[in-house]
Amino acid sequence: MFEMPQPERPENEQREVRVKRLAMRSMRRGIKEMDLILSAYSNDRLPDMNEASLNLYDNLLNENDHDLYQWVTRQFAPKPEYTDMIKDIQGHISKG
Repeated sequence: MFEMPQPERPENEQREVRVKRLAMRSMRRGIKEMDLILSAYSNDRLPDMNEASLNLYDNLLNENDHDLYQWVTRQFAPKPEYTDMIKDIQGHISKG
């Protein structure tokens, strides 16, 4: 099975820089739908996320866009580690 190369995560990255990096990665996805969904979500949520949530979101951004889209649109259940975050993203969509 082919594994996608993962982006570098700089050591000792300052929180402000990390939030900006994650926001940029949220906007520049592989499919437009995920660009829109994740950029809106990241703008609202990233600034208030704790370290554990930032780590989880960082990992989530490494997932395949088509998988993410299917999780967010409830076509398939997400990986267990992402269940709560996907629910939060879904709630964010329904508010918009």
